[in-house]
Amino acid sequence: MMTVKECYEKIGADYESVLGRLRKDERIQKFLLKFLNDKSYELLCDSLETKNMEEAFRAAHTLKGVCQNLSLSPLYESSSELAERLRDGKEYAADVDPLVEQVKKDYTHMMGCIHELAESE
Repeated sequence: MMTVKECYEKIGADYESVLGRLRKDERIQKFLLKFLNDKSYELLCDSLETKNMEEAFRAAHTLKGVCQNLSLSPLYESSSELAERLRDGKEYAADVDPLVEQVKKDYTHMMGCIHELAESE
């Protein structure tokens, strides 16, 4: 059975920071499991596909905020970089691709870890 702390370690996230904020593993787990239903990443991908940069920025910014609140450091950092690049509504350009790829990589890894935590209940 995976613990919340083990999940955070596997993600590469800051367990001590989130524990300091939320105080209990049960509360942290509750919010991690809620994250499984968050639509920000899906909205980000859809917005980038349709080149709606304003909506893509909002989605990246929301994703960044959720990750910051849960101390999910890797995805927080990559979504933060992407949000900053998209902030001014600039056109989609090649420099966005590596940022998007890093967000996808971090998101996929993190979601796998959270699913593993959910399955070990």
